[in-house]
Amino acid sequence: MAYTLIRNGTLIDGNGGKPIPNAAMLIEDNHIRSVGAFSEMRLPDVTFSEIDAKGGFILPGLIDTHVHMMFEDINIPRMMQTPFSLNFYKAIDHMRRTVDAGITTVRDAGGTDMGVKQAVEQGYVVGPRMQISITVLGITGGHTDGWMLSGARLDLFPEYPGNPSGICDGVEEVRKKVREVLRAGAEVVKICSTGGVLSPTDHPEFTQFSPEELAVIVQEAQYRRGIKVMAHAQGAEGIKNAVRAGIHSIEHGIFLDDEALELMLKHGTYLVPTLLAPVAVVEIAEAKGTMPEYGVRKAKEVIEIHRDSIARAHKAGVTIAMGTDAGVMPHGTNLRELGLMTGIGMSPMEVIVATTRTAAMCLGWQDRVGTLEAGKLADVVISRADPLANIRALEDTRNIALVMKDGKVLKDIR
Repeated sequence: MAYTLIRNGTLIDGNGGKPIPNAAMLIEDNHIRSVGAFSEMRLPDVTFSEIDAKGGFILPGLIDTHVHMMFEDINIPRMMQTPFSLNFYKAIDHMRRTVDAGITTVRDAGGTDMGVKQAVEQGYVVGPRMQISITVLGITGGHTDGWMLSGARLDLFPEYPGNPSGICDGVEEVRKKVREVLRAGAEVVKICSTGGVLSPTDHPEFTQFSPEELAVIVQEAQYRRGIKVMAHAQGAEGIKNAVRAGIHSIEHGIFLDDEALELMLKHGTYLVPTLLAPVAVVEIAEAKGTMPEYGVRKAKEVIEIHRDSIARAHKAGVTIAMGTDAGVMPHGTNLRELGLMTGIGMSPMEVIVATTRTAAMCLGWQDRVGTLEAGKLADVVISRADPLANIRALEDTRNIALVMKDGKVLKDIR
């Protein structure tokens, strides 16, 4: 057994309680053995290593419940000319930057296959712990359909061994497609119940998949492995169809109405806002001019509506888990989302809980990660800055002084 003591910091454990000054945490191998005030800590009667937090703030490893590790920056001409295999090498950098930002766990919302997940788990590359959806299921002409008026197509989630095509229409095609992604190793099923900002031939308010198709998706996922379904859902009707079908989490939630909020509260549905996504589309367009015109136009249309919807959801008491849509914006800039979440009325502590405990619950991994408690995996972040005083300080990765995942230090710039 190997023991590590983290000491000399203020503990924010992810549960939302009062921070503990002069705190300490004892780690045994890759699990937390005890945590609390240093004065009350019982230390092992063996040699152990120490990590001095140097007066910083000790937090759980942060969780982003909506990322796309396999791409970054929607530049259509460049993407059309990029060799397919190059994307896997680029993803190594995406994952490294994610970890450097303090994010130790992600839910990949499409594009990452089992081989990438295993490369991290087997230590070939550094990356966050991943829950993967493999590909995104959508209808012909819907959000996942990259067909353009020229007849050319650019699919963000191209078909290849280990990553089946996600296009499906009708109850029986949908049933088979769910079975295909589960066969490929999906740990969560990702679908689109509406159109979106970055799809060429639809709109965020367009409703996609029928209630019957959605019901079969949920049924197949639950019957086979008890797996949850997450829905890209932006228009009100598509959101309500998804919630009524028993879908676990609503991603984006741009056009939420009162009925949708009531349904989400009734069903206990999670909301993953991704407030940063449309903002980033406009920013990248203005800075680089690489975003497609249709995406920029729709992003500008929805930014304020999106903020208002999420603010009303928070006020209503809908459970919010942090997610960004990273890949639309650069990986490693994920924690800009936290400042946007305070901008819709959440307190800094509420945002931290949404990025730790609630995010872990959304993934169904609350028994492993999300809080600093005895028995949990040793996923730990030390911040130089006080996130309760200035949540936006976490946006600067230089303030993320140490990142530990599964008991191993992956970043240390103390």
